[in-house]
Amino acid sequence: MGKLGEEEESLGFTYDVFISFRGEDIRHNFIAHLRREFGRKGIKDFRDDSNMRIGESLSPPLSKAIEESKILIVAFSENYASSTWCLDELVRIIERSKMKEKKQLVFPVFYHVDPSDIRHQRNSFEKHMKAQENKIGKESQRMQAWRSALSEAVDFPGKHIKPRYDDS
Repeated sequence: MGKLGEEEESLGFTYDVFISFRGEDIRHNFIAHLRREFGRKGIKDFRDDSNMRIGESLSPPLSKAIEESKILIVAFSENYASSTWCLDELVRIIERSKMKEKKQLVFPVFYHVDPSDIRHQRNSFEKHMKAQENKIGKESQRMQAWRSALSEAVDFPGKHIKPRYDDS
């Protein structure tokens, strides 16, 4: 990775990276470290510091940031599926990955969660998805899109970060 070249900018990329993550889980540890390293390397990542999350669905500025980012990182954590915002971002990211004219890369990071729990919606993902069903209905189109996006996301090559346990 590195700074966007003139060629990528001409393809409409404003950012090198967009990160979808559940803030309460990993904003101050994993994401903070990742962003610090991006800064050291001159990698421009989108930051939702202006609080663009207004309303019930993905805001146009966030959708645009996803469209304008070369690499789309999905940082799955224990409570990722508790956020309708994260799930809506994930749906948009999966949609973008299927568009051929823009070569965007999707890179999932499994932060202390097992990818199979996401695929099969077990453990925390099962709990959160059942809670989402209770809010919007099991058969709703939005619910189906979320489930599909979760299943598809684990098929991308990514990084599984397992917790370290102290054996002493």
